[in-house]
Amino acid sequence: MKSWLRQHLFAISDAFTHLFKAPGGFALNVLVVAIALALPFGGLTLIENVRPVSEQLAVEPEISIFMALDAARDKTAALAKPIDAVLQQHHSSAKVVFIPREDALISLKNKTGMDDALTTLGQNPLPDAYVLKLAGFHDAPDAARIDTIAADLKALPGVDTVQVDSEWVKRLAALLGILRLVLMFLAATLAVVVVAVVFNTVRLQVLTQREEIAVAKLVGATDAFIHRPFYYTGALLGLCAGGLALGAVALGLQPLNQAIAEFARLYASEFRLLPLNWIASLALLAISAGLGLAGALLSVRRHLARLA
Repeated sequence: MKSWLRQHLFAISDAFTHLFKAPGGFALNVLVVAIALALPFGGLTLIENVRPVSEQLAVEPEISIFMALDAARDKTAALAKPIDAVLQQHHSSAKVVFIPREDALISLKNKTGMDDALTTLGQNPLPDAYVLKLAGFHDAPDAARIDTIAADLKALPGVDTVQVDSEWVKRLAALLGILRLVLMFLAATLAVVVVAVVFNTVRLQVLTQREEIAVAKLVGATDAFIHRPFYYTGALLGLCAGGLALGAVALGLQPLNQAIAEFARLYASEFRLLPLNWIASLALLAISAGLGLAGALLSVRRHLARLA
């Protein structure tokens, strides 16, 4: 065990020694890799900030039931029990609110200021309505169940139109799904870029040290002993680039939050973008180091084999 630790400590020390010999080149490679990593890191940060908001918005979608204009008030009032029956049939619960056409007209006048225009119509153009505030709907299967409930409500006697008021929530969920797919594609593409940059960096380092490698082999050094410093170089490059990318994203959130604060204030909200938590940050750093290690592994196996 001590021998194994001694060998790895020597490999780490050797990797740092060669990096310090050309710090400018290493820093430039770190910057290139960090730029590539910053894009998916920033996209992930944005999605993680928006996701809780979208879930909160989708908690209570509404279904509006508009009665026919000629529907009698007693028949409309009697519709409450069939509505409850439909909800129970689908194992759903909702807060059912009845809105008389008179109240709807008053609310429309207060909100639009179209008193004169509505008065010239001579009669109330609005129907009686029910508003159902559903609870416990969060994902795509739930959205399909809402559509089924709406179709059953439309079949009730006296109902003219049923409107699902959560369509925009569905669009937001669909948009987030598309963003996730785009982020995954972007991350996969840029992961290849990271591996390619590390591959080329280690290749140049191997070519620079080929005389040292040849001497090491003459004195009996194993392939594992020769390879380890290059592996640590690749992992260190990925780790530093990942840290730099996370720092750049965190700094970039500051000016964004200043712009978002003005917009959020119009909606009486205090929404702001937050950096990723420490668990997600550690995971991204591990992935960055892993990509660097993968690039170094491919490069070492390819180019040291040619020197054998």
